[in-house]
Amino acid sequence: LKQVFNKDKTFRPKRKFEPGTQRFELHKRAQASLNSGVDLKAAVQLPSGEDQNDWVAVHVVDFFNRINLIYGTICEFCTERTCPVMSGGPKYEYRWQDDVKYKKPTALPAPQYMNLLMDWIEVQINNEDIFPTSVGKCEEEFL
Repeated sequence: LKQVFNKDKTFRPKRKFEPGTQRFELHKRAQASLNSGVDLKAAVQLPSGEDQNDWVAVHVVDFFNRINLIYGTICEFCTERTCPVMSGGPKYEYRWQDDVKYKKPTALPAPQYMNLLMDWIEVQINNEDIFPTSVGKCEEEFL
């Protein structure tokens, strides 16, 4: 378990919403609906009067946090030796391309691929132009 919380590993702390903000309230509402045994279709439905972009942003960040936690628990079992290819079963191999270091799709061991992927997602989530923390900002930008 100590390795899961090692700062140099792929585990990252959860991204949190500031208490008192509208996104924090949306997050609490989403968590409450998911933990109450409610119909999933109803749980993800946009609450009346809320901004769709804010609602989607809350769910994207929650999804990232959950995937990150799951990956953090299995990453010690998937090493470059045991997982030399990032695949989705025998028919699919995932290759990394970022147009910076990897200009062409490149086969990588699964842990390296996942580290790059999680880093990339974290950069996207922390990008104010994509996920502004000011409520309603994304609505203004798309009008």
